[in-house]
Amino acid sequence: MPIYEFCCRSCESRFEELVSAAIVDNGGVECPKCGSSKTERLLSAFSFTSSGGGAPASMGKSGCSACAKTSCASCG
Repeated sequence: MPIYEFCCRSCESRFEELVSAAIVDNGGVECPKCGSSKTERLLSAFSFTSSGGGAPASMGKSGCSACAKTSCASCG
């Protein structure tokens, strides 16, 4: 089962859940903070390595998922 990232429309908290795709497609994921079923699956960033190995390719994005900037206080 894959890990999906969600955002709650009620309390705006973000969380991850290990659930099957069938449960996600049927809207059966509840917010662990407030219990609301008004959750939305987010597109999560992923990392990969080039064929030469080494560091993950950043594709011009930040090194962390906390922001969309090329640098910030948390990632440098």
